Amino acid sequence: MKPVDVITEIEIACPVEKVADFSGNPDNAPRWYVNIKSVEWKTARSMTIGAQIAFQAQFLGKKLAYVYEIVEYIPNEKLVLRTADGPFPMETTYRWEQIGESRTRMILRNQGKPSGFSALFAPFMTSAMRRANRKDLQLLKSILEK
Repeated sequence: MKPVDVITEIEIACPVEKVADFSGNPDNAPRWYVNIKSVEWKTARSMTIGAQIAFQAQFLGKKLAYVYEIVEYIPNEKLVLRTADGPFPMETTYRWEQIGESRTRMILRNQGKPSGFSALFAPFMTSAMRRANRKDLQLLKSILEK
């Protein structure tokens, strides 16, 4: 089955530190991800490799519960989260690039390999994820540029 690989990006009129601090903090996810309803740290609240965060989400009319683990973190540059538990293996990458004195390009990438029943919906999931990610990044931009 073809893997899901969705890349979206946006320019935000804020310094990279502000964008990375806000968007890279899992506690803020429900504020700018429309589909994420709650976040709970399973380990100490620390942006360190191995830290785990449980998310409750709603996507395509289904309730989802999954646990992400931080697998890479470079402050103000990159954050990579990988599902440790959930409906299908997924990796989410945030990249932040300073593109001016107070402008940041944020790149959001979701990739995974759906299997079983979810594999049937992979083509639909890709376009739905792309739409959702664009909306989420627009909301993030509006919050940070206020």
